[in-house]
Amino acid sequence: MSENKPIHAISYGAVRAAIWRNDTAKGVFYDVSFARRYRDGEAWLSTHVFGTRDLPILAKAALDAHTWIQSQPKGDTNAAEDPADLDVYEGPPY
Repeated sequence: MSENKPIHAISYGAVRAAIWRNDTAKGVFYDVSFARRYRDGEAWLSTHVFGTRDLPILAKAALDAHTWIQSQPKGDTNAAEDPADLDVYEGPPY
């Protein structure tokens, strides 16, 4: 990350998705971090732990982050989206 701040953020109530741009030799990569803000007395803090009722909001933030990343100009696509670069999860061995 060339800057120490996200390129874009999506918030729904206390849940926030921060999108980070990473310029590399292979191209531009985007990472997303998630946080939930809460109040402890007079102080506002954040955590990366989500309760059951936060999960639908977290899923919406993740989907919207994905949509935002995909809407970036073609020159800014995530280099890891080349199928040759992807690790494919085929499920548990049975």
